[in-house]
Amino acid sequence: MRLVFLGAPGAGKGTQAKRLEAEKGWPVVATGDLLRAAIAQNTPLGQQAQAYIQRGELVPDALVNQIVAERISQLESFILDGYPRNLAQAQMLESILTKPLDAVIFFEIQEEALIERLSGRRICPECNAVYHIKNNPSKAGDQCDQCGATLVTREDDQPDAIRRRFQVYREQTEPLVAYYRERGLLRTINADAPPDEVYQQLLSVL
Repeated sequence: MRLVFLGAPGAGKGTQAKRLEAEKGWPVVATGDLLRAAIAQNTPLGQQAQAYIQRGELVPDALVNQIVAERISQLESFILDGYPRNLAQAQMLESILTKPLDAVIFFEIQEEALIERLSGRRICPECNAVYHIKNNPSKAGDQCDQCGATLVTREDDQPDAIRRRFQVYREQTEPLVAYYRERGLLRTINADAPPDEVYQQLLSVL
């Protein structure tokens, strides 16, 4: 199975991709993880990526494309999480695939629901446990149940930051919805639902 997971930041793509990987054995390919791995392994592509990051610049599409192409060339099945992010990347992906995609899963969620979800998220800075003040609160209030550290809100989970991320998504990534719908690949699920319900939707469209 060759899948692309498409949706706004915080729509739950990563959570569902990992669950599907655990149950079906389809490897998750996430660009952030690939970049970090390439840098940690000091590969030629990783060295180039690190130079951009050290300058505070975005890693350009051409380099991200190369890193993704190198990884998926080793795989029969995969779930692309967070890639492609724009039309240029989508067209590049088409050009390197030896077999076509089976489906593109669109995790649909409204901006206000996303703000409520992300602004309620709390992270443990010590063990990286994730909580939510409404859906998955810590039993210890503002402390981590696992290690006792004080929970924090990530800077990019502040409402203004979420709106900026959503705006970038709208401008760059949302056009891919129409792109993949025209190709008959798009499958839409309601991401504004409990994780187990989203997963059942996911299984039904697959």
